[in-house]
Amino acid sequence: MPEKIQNKDDLRAHYGEPVPRTVQRQLSRLDAHCRRFISLSPFLVMASWGEGGADASPKGDPPGFVKVVDDTTLLLPDRRGNRRVDSMMNILDNPGVGLIFFVPGVEETLRVNGDARITTDPALLEPLSERGKPPESGLLIELKEAFFHCGKSIIRSRLWDEETKIERSAFPTLGQIVVDQVPGKNVAEEDALTERVYRDELY
Repeated sequence: MPEKIQNKDDLRAHYGEPVPRTVQRQLSRLDAHCRRFISLSPFLVMASWGEGGADASPKGDPPGFVKVVDDTTLLLPDRRGNRRVDSMMNILDNPGVGLIFFVPGVEETLRVNGDARITTDPALLEPLSERGKPPESGLLIELKEAFFHCGKSIIRSRLWDEETKIERSAFPTLGQIVVDQVPGKNVAEEDALTERVYRDELY
């Protein structure tokens, strides 16, 4: 049996028109509320798309780690990581990115869509140093649209509720996961490596 939703017209017919105020509050520039939210945000998820398909990458640092350059430009530092650079590979194919900013304790999120380019300019990156170390590179993101997303998903998930946190022992360590997924690895060695990386290689 064919799917009911096969094109955009089917999709719109299924869901109806957007709630008016969700469209009305879409901005082409960052206002004071957007700037304040970004200054409080220690975490975001960035979506990108390249030859290999879609990718979503978490980014986190002290609150305000993303710099608002001006009303239509953000600077996102890229810290020391696993060197997969999936997002940057995608951006070289397709500059379009989507960001979702989170602030712990706030149900709403901020969505920003725009085009990104990679920068290694020391004059831009040095002011974003943490523990005396500048980011290895950064993404300059030219904003196309920004809007606050309602808090229904956060409320439904109870993401910020203390009682929803699980005991860390209820899920395997990264070392155990590596051993289960990659033949020939040792749990103790992998756990020790993870501990060292988390302790010594955040920046």
